[in-house]
Amino acid sequence: MSTSLVLIVVMAVMYASGVYVLLERSLTRVLVGFLLIGNATNLLILLTSGRAGRAPIWGRGVEPDQFADPLPQALILTAIVINFGVTAFLLALIYRSWWLARLGDQGDQLVLEHEEDKSLSEEVFSSASEDDDALNEALDASDEALDASDEAAHMEEEGAAEAAVADARAGRGAERDGEDDEPLGSPPGKGGAS
Repeated sequence: MSTSLVLIVVMAVMYASGVYVLLERSLTRVLVGFLLIGNATNLLILLTSGRAGRAPIWGRGVEPDQFADPLPQALILTAIVINFGVTAFLLALIYRSWWLARLGDQGDQLVLEHEEDKSLSEEVFSSASEDDDALNEALDASDEALDASDEAAHMEEEGAAEAAVADARAGRGAERDGEDDEPLGSPPGKGGAS
């Protein structure tokens, strides 16, 4: 793509008017100036991307020099998203300043009340954190007591299990003393001894 003189002039006018409007005192004009500068930057990226090519993915048999460079397209999309985010932030600032200006002295009183509420909420949060610390200490102490009782119960269970295994071995050994050992898998009564 040969660089179009018309696009260069449009880009320059957008930059100039964007900077001029951005330097105004009104926040609405600052927003408009920012939007003009953002769009002029998108045009600049488009103009510096080089000549026009075909689609970035075209198919077989196409020379690589005929492909379009996808990087400027990605940069323009990224710039659009960034412009959108900053525009949303500026709109929130404009709305907040308009709201406070419309309230006048009452807005100043609301700001002072908000600061008082903030200090009160900080006190509540600090007392809540002290309560949380006391609760955590109580829970830790109960966990330690529970762990100790669980360990004692576990030791008793292990002792009972070992005793049951010993009883089972002793009982089985007494039964086996009177019987002949038969090979595994043979039917009963047809053991190794005839």
